[in-house]
Amino acid sequence: MQKPAVTLMVKAARAAGNVLLRHMHRLDALNVVEKDRQDYASEVDEEAEKVVIRELKRAHPDYAFLGEETGFNKGGGSGGRFTWVIDPLDGTSNYLRGFPHFCVSIALVENGEPVHGVIFDPIRNDLFTASKGSGTQLNEKRVRVADRKDLGGAMIVTGFPPRERSRASAQLKTVDNLLLEAEDIRRTGSAALDLAYVACGRADAYFEAGVKPWDIAAGALMVREAGGKVCDFRGRTTGPMDARGIQPRALVAGNIKVCELLQKKIVDTGYAAAFD
Repeated sequence: MQKPAVTLMVKAARAAGNVLLRHMHRLDALNVVEKDRQDYASEVDEEAEKVVIRELKRAHPDYAFLGEETGFNKGGGSGGRFTWVIDPLDGTSNYLRGFPHFCVSIALVENGEPVHGVIFDPIRNDLFTASKGSGTQLNEKRVRVADRKDLGGAMIVTGFPPRERSRASAQLKTVDNLLLEAEDIRRTGSAALDLAYVACGRADAYFEAGVKPWDIAAGALMVREAGGKVCDFRGRTTGPMDARGIQPRALVAGNIKVCELLQKKIVDTGYAAAFD
């Protein structure tokens, strides 16, 4: 049975998903802004985030909000203990091109640590949920990370965010080295779905730099609750997933063995040193 907070988050995520689907027939008419170099947002992002916040605020007006589009709002007085961390449209570039791979991501974070997470893919109607200590589910069925022992034959996902292009050559050295062992590398355009796919075994591992709490808070919880590991490029914990951890960070995720091997590969190829 879902936790009450997860039930609320699912309702909010589905409402936002309906907003995304409703506008897909008019992509050419959307008002799009470039927030940063090659980093876009549209009126749909903002509308979907407002829908999520409205649903969540009805139940918990005292909780803080950290959203990709609206930033941080301390709420009505929770003292900073609880924060809703929201990405109303993870995969905006995909969405704006009609590429059917994007999602809504919502996490409830307590004192910097995700305790509940929901990721909803409205195209496939895939609903990923997780609660701390209660495991991860895909469409109400328990899931686990893939049972792979090494990088041989692994399917690894990554990303090339525009804000990390100055370190792209270092990342590509890692990719080049990984392809000597791994089956393939994927770049899907949605960090939240990447992590959800690792949690359910659709991908073996994930690594990316430049991600922020709204990209990864829900997905990181899902990987851990599915039996996996999440760390930074040096193998350290990921830090707070609320407004205290707003700076971009690097992330590695997978089952414990593959995550450790991938993280070591990132160090050995010099990619981790690019952040020192």
